Amino acid sequence: MITVKPFAALRPKPEYVKECAALPYDVMSSDEARKEVSGKPRSFLHIDKAEIDLEPSIDLYDDRVYAKAAENLKRSEENGTYETDIDKTFYFYRQIMDGRAQTGIVGCASIDDYIENKIKKHELTRADKELDRIRHVDTCSAQTGPIFLAYRESQTLDTIIERETSQTPIYDFVADDGVAHTVWKSSSKETDEAIERAFEELNALYIADGHHRAASAVKAGVKRRKANPSYKGTEEYNFFLSVIFPANSLKILDYNRVLRGLNGLSEKEFLQAVEKSLGEVTPVDGIYRPTQRHTIGLYLSGKWYRVKFREDICDASSPADRLDCAILQSRLLAPVLGIVDPRTDKRIDFVGGIRGLGYLERRCEEDAVAAISMYPVSMTELMSIADAGEIMPPKSTWFEPKLRSGIFIHKI
Repeated sequence: MITVKPFAALRPKPEYVKECAALPYDVMSSDEARKEVSGKPRSFLHIDKAEIDLEPSIDLYDDRVYAKAAENLKRSEENGTYETDIDKTFYFYRQIMDGRAQTGIVGCASIDDYIENKIKKHELTRADKELDRIRHVDTCSAQTGPIFLAYRESQTLDTIIERETSQTPIYDFVADDGVAHTVWKSSSKETDEAIERAFEELNALYIADGHHRAASAVKAGVKRRKANPSYKGTEEYNFFLSVIFPANSLKILDYNRVLRGLNGLSEKEFLQAVEKSLGEVTPVDGIYRPTQRHTIGLYLSGKWYRVKFREDICDASSPADRLDCAILQSRLLAPVLGIVDPRTDKRIDFVGGIRGLGYLERRCEEDAVAAISMYPVSMTELMSIADAGEIMPPKSTWFEPKLRSGIFIHKI
């Protein structure tokens, strides 16, 4: 049984939504965000990354950063950019990118479901990143970035989404990057109740993206529970802002690697090590994008190679260990290149598939010596790993399009 509740969203007036909507705070640096908001006073980055409105010398985790975020959020309400809906309800959020649409239900998931692992994870989180968002939520008394969740299968929810999105939307705009965003509000209290019942019939939800935001929202809620020992469980801090999609509508892009060194090996020695560790290495003409699992592309000295893994290294009992990125790490990166902890090792960098494989070639002309193109992880693999209680290797999945922040805010 999964609990998802409607809520009264703090959201932009329709005439301001395109100006407000912004990419998540963690996909760009502070300097990139400062450039992004140039001439955009209503951009939600002023709230999500409030350091951009302070001196660049100020530490990202300075108290003044969180105070500025709360100040900017309050101002956005007072100046009429944002307003709060009167009634609690569900919303429907569609994104269209490159002709592909994904539509999710916007509501608030239960922190208890997260604690009890009914909302399943597949990534580790970092304490410093958690603390940052906990302080942000606490100081703003609001959850400002939705968690990207998925459900395995529900014909009832799919039918509701199809019916409700045939109505007139409350928002409909195309962002500067070409991604279309359309939002509908639930048409009735009966629809809201039907959505709640449909979620109650599910056994699990899965975090697709936003592990740090989810962990932070939960810990901020637990903190408020401790400060209010007579809490009833219905308070808003017991729930966190989410957009919940049918898993079969989502697309995971490749998450590729660039290498800044070969650990003292010559190129010939490295290619020999790749063949010995992974499998057959075949030169190919032009850029090589893998077309199936257990195959990677390797770019070295201006040439692309196809590397097909041997069957005997792909039969691990653990679903996480069967991932191509796990095999690559355990068979090549760690034992051959000495990259034991890819989270911290400066000799490796990770590149989301949204940048394209030509970007990998450019990196090898600038600051890297080799690049690896990966076949994307599937949602089936992700959910199997989460069901098994396992953790994916770092930088396994890249979801596109990214959910925009600033369209919905959940006050707690």
